[in-house]
Amino acid sequence: MASTKPKKKNPRLASGRKRTRQNVKLNAANTSLRSKYRTAVKNVEKAVAAGDKAKATELFAKAQSIVDTVADKGIFHKNKAARDKARLSAKVKTLAAAPAAA
Repeated sequence: MASTKPKKKNPRLASGRKRTRQNVKLNAANTSLRSKYRTAVKNVEKAVAAGDKAKATELFAKAQSIVDTVADKGIFHKNKAARDKARLSAKVKTLAAAPAAA
């Protein structure tokens, strides 16, 4: 069975051809940044799960920078970035407070 997606046509105009070239480059850059974002968040969550307070705080600082970059470029909405940072921060803070309470 054939796919339901319509077949893409090659643009006739030079401006259209240029636009498709640009789209390929932009798509690659955005995909790379999106991947870096997810990896940074995942690394912080792994450190929190392992209970490594020092590593978690260090990775969180790096992740904040990456999250802000992705939000500034418009790859993710700024509110999503803020929400993710807040949730990561809360996880790191509970990790930092846990040994003091115990």
